[in-house]
Amino acid sequence: MRYSDVFGSCHPAVNFLYFVLVIAFSMCLTHPVCLLLSVCGAVIYHAVLLGPRSLRKSAVWMVPMAVLAAVINPAFTHQGVTILAYLPSGNPLTLESMLYGLASAALLSATLLWFTCYNTVMTSDKFIYLFGRVIPALSLVLSMTMRFVPRFRTQLHTVAQAQKYMGRDTENGSLLRRTKNAMKVFSIMVTWSLESAIETADSMKSRGYGEKGRTAFSIYRMDDRDRSLLVWLIFCGAYVLCGVLAGGLRFRYYPSLAGAPVTPMTVSFFVVYFLLCLTPAALDLAAARQWRQIEKEVRR
Repeated sequence: MRYSDVFGSCHPAVNFLYFVLVIAFSMCLTHPVCLLLSVCGAVIYHAVLLGPRSLRKSAVWMVPMAVLAAVINPAFTHQGVTILAYLPSGNPLTLESMLYGLASAALLSATLLWFTCYNTVMTSDKFIYLFGRVIPALSLVLSMTMRFVPRFRTQLHTVAQAQKYMGRDTENGSLLRRTKNAMKVFSIMVTWSLESAIETADSMKSRGYGEKGRTAFSIYRMDDRDRSLLVWLIFCGAYVLCGVLAGGLRFRYYPSLAGAPVTPMTVSFFVVYFLLCLTPAALDLAAARQWRQIEKEVRR
């Protein structure tokens, strides 16, 4: 998390509630407008949180994956009443299947981007703070699981470099030699993973983790800003949920395209949902703008 991330400095309950809302809505709302708003909000916050370079790196593998998801659906699904052409196999290529494929690609991209932001903001100490007393064992396992992938990648790079300097390169040489070297690296990583898990479990047990009456130091305190954000998130979540229950956000792809009529009420659902998606990025951009103003005043 960057030092300038204002939303990341909020109370863990605020962070967790926000990501629960945006991820759940991104996965459940298949209306094209909702998908577009979710992708835009995720892209903006990802760029603000991790920088444009990180967004470009994510786009390198995310865009091909989204294109693949958009192409696969019309190739295997031939439902829909609007036939555009016929494939060499004789099956129809329908507009509905193409649009549903694009919607699936947008849903996948938005969900992955939101999860990337979640892993950056919701650190393991925040997760344990929220659920350590309610579900101590499960919260510890989930926290270790979320930390495992980045730690594993870092350790794998370290081990691979060390083996390379010892003459056990996994990129050069014959296929048999590279396979043997890769198996050696894999064996080292398995051993490291098991030892790390055992050490963590013994360390937490020796500290009395999960025992009744155990106290814990916490740096998180709920202030007025956090309470205001909680009220705002609850309002947005409830408003969008009311839109779902009222049918204002429904959309059908098969057998023909159909959705709720555009009215001021349905537009208000989209506006509130977009404001929800932009909340963390707006906080960070507002703080950055305020900081620049302070710097200008100081220089004067």
